[in-house]
Amino acid sequence: MLKFFVYGTLKPGEINYKLYCQGLVVEEKLALTKGLLFDLSLGYPAMMEGEGWIKGYLLTFKEKSILDTLDRLEDYQEKRSPSENEYYRKLIAIYNPELIEIGQAWGYFMNSEKIKQFQGIRLFSGCWKS
Repeated sequence: MLKFFVYGTLKPGEINYKLYCQGLVVEEKLALTKGLLFDLSLGYPAMMEGEGWIKGYLLTFKEKSILDTLDRLEDYQEKRSPSENEYYRKLIAIYNPELIEIGQAWGYFMNSEKIKQFQGIRLFSGCWKS
């Protein structure tokens, strides 16, 4: 099983959920994590490490091979230098809507330089919708 926190186009109801996740997710639930959320000029969001709350979904996949697919989508290669990746992936604490920690999952983050490059606008609500 592989757990992933999603907050943008991979959320249920968004375009990339249908293309990359539908039929592969064995469980999805509302969840939160700590960080700062930005709406990018590219039409999708980015999460940055920080002390705010980001609302999204915890997706559980049966097959760990989905990680390779999602890494390609998010332009992340583990062996590439951080400046060459659009996002970076790390394990993060996940919370339920009552802000009780429920475990860890993978999540994609973007560094502040890239967020500035892509004219990111902070979403103080912690929630992104297309």
